[in-house]
Amino acid sequence: MFSAKKRLDRAYKNAKVINFDNSSKFILFSDCHRGDNSFADDFANNRNIYFHALKHYYSEGFSYCEVGDGDELWENLSFTPILEAHKNVYMLMKLFHEQNRLHMIWGNHDMVYRDPKYVEKHLSTYFDEKLGEEVELFCDIKYHEGIIIKHTETQQELFLTHGHQADWWNYTFWKWSRFLVRILWKPLNVMGIADPTSPAKNYKELIKVERRTKKWIADNNNLITIVGHTHRPRFPNPGDIAFFNDGSCVHPRSITGIEIENGEISLIKWQIDTNEDGILQIVRVLLEGPRKLIDYKTD
Repeated sequence: MFSAKKRLDRAYKNAKVINFDNSSKFILFSDCHRGDNSFADDFANNRNIYFHALKHYYSEGFSYCEVGDGDELWENLSFTPILEAHKNVYMLMKLFHEQNRLHMIWGNHDMVYRDPKYVEKHLSTYFDEKLGEEVELFCDIKYHEGIIIKHTETQQELFLTHGHQADWWNYTFWKWSRFLVRILWKPLNVMGIADPTSPAKNYKELIKVERRTKKWIADNNNLITIVGHTHRPRFPNPGDIAFFNDGSCVHPRSITGIEIENGEISLIKWQIDTNEDGILQIVRVLLEGPRKLIDYKTD
C-alpha cells in the first residue's frame, strides 16, 4: 500500500489546479483507447457514439477532461495511424483545445505523454495531405498526472487522476506490460482472449486497485477522487468513501462518463437506441445523480 500511497500523493501534490464555480461545466471521459481502426481497436465500435456526445458537450459549452488512456499506445507504435483512423474526433478535440476547454491526463496506455518533449514532437502538428504541409494540431498542450478542480467559493477540491497509481504492475512496469500487449495479447485480443494483467479484464486485480484507492481517499479527508483505469463506473452516495469512476468509452455499445454542472455531479451513459419508428438514434441516459458536490464535503 505504501507505494500506491506514495504515487497518489505525488500525483495530488503535482496536480494542475483548475478553478471553477457553479456556472462551470465539465465532462469527464477516460479509457477511450483510440486505436487504428483495426480488429484490435476497441474504440472503433463506439466512435460514432463518442463523437456525437463530444459534439453535444462542445456546443453546450462544457470543458472536456480526459482522465487517461485516451490513445492506445500499447497496441500501436505511434500516434499517426490513430489520428488518421479517427481524424474527426481529433479535429473536434482541437476546437476544445483552442478555447482552453481541453484538459488531458495520461494513463498507463498513453504513459509516453508524461514526457513533454514527446508530446510536443508528436501532438503539436500533423501532416495535411491536401495542403502538403504540417499544420497545427494540439500546440502547447500539456498532459498531467493529476488535475484538481477547486471550487472558488467553497474551496472544495475534486482530484482527477487515471488511477493506475494503485496498480503497481501497470504503473512501475508499464513498459513490460506494453511489450506483452504488443507481442502477445494484441493478436490474442483479436481472437477474443482477454489480457489477464488488465484490471478491466481481471476482477481480482480490479478489487485490489479499488481497495488501495479507497484507503488513500479515506486517509485524505475523504477527498472526492475521480479515476478511470478499471473501466468500472462507480458513484458513491454522500457519506460513503468519495471514490468515483467514470467507466470507459469501450463498453459494448455504450460509453460512460461523469458530468459536473450547476455544482452537481452525475454519472451518465451514451448509447444507441431506437425511437418509436424504429429509427436508430444516440441518446444520453442518466445513471446516477445529480448529487450536490457540497454534500460530499468533509470538514
